[in-house]
Amino acid sequence: MQYVLAPPPRPGLPVLGTDRLFPIRRVYCVGRNYAEHAREMGHDPSREAPFFFQKNPDNLVTTGRFPYPPGSSDVHFEVELVVALAAGGRDIAEADALATVFGYAVGLDMTRRDVQAEAKRMGRPWEAGKAFEASAPCSPIAAAASIGHPARGLIALDVNGTPRQRGDLADMIWPVAGIIAQASRLFELAAGDLIFTGTPAGVGPISVGDRLACMIAGVGRLDVEVTPDGRG
Repeated sequence: MQYVLAPPPRPGLPVLGTDRLFPIRRVYCVGRNYAEHAREMGHDPSREAPFFFQKNPDNLVTTGRFPYPPGSSDVHFEVELVVALAAGGRDIAEADALATVFGYAVGLDMTRRDVQAEAKRMGRPWEAGKAFEASAPCSPIAAAASIGHPARGLIALDVNGTPRQRGDLADMIWPVAGIIAQASRLFELAAGDLIFTGTPAGVGPISVGDRLACMIAGVGRLDVEVTPDGRG
């Protein structure tokens, strides 16, 4: 059987040190996984089970540009460790979870904060605030076979050279293995899935022309320029 329309190409991320792409299946995101960020958003950072929302695979961008989205006047940056899975399953034990990981990247969970806040106020889903075009800038993936499984180290973001976010991977309420185990109780995970693991405190708004410099010790760096929407 043939498709009635030509299927779009599958999104992928470059893998450091190779000429190959990591194919993207799904993109999961963990909310409020750093205590100080939970507090700055007005929530109790107690160790409750993590909650998840999703972005679309084609929201990922690797161009180094983030076009400021229409429909919002308050867009925020959130730097995050991204986990790329080489295997999956259901009800994965935390002790076995890291064996499913292919590698790690530096990502941005860009958020239309005003749109998200209105959705929260109305008790509606967050997709319009989270899963919009180009909302997931991401660095190339560093294979776990090369860098191991980073559990501590600086995670940081500067805007125009000014420090804005500073945290440590060790500050995550749920570490990577726990996140994978919890996610596998809600979804059937599979090779090609990405998990954005949450952001430290210091999130804030951006403007056209801003330059965001993101880094995670032992993982990599992501540089992004905020550009006009570009739709004319």
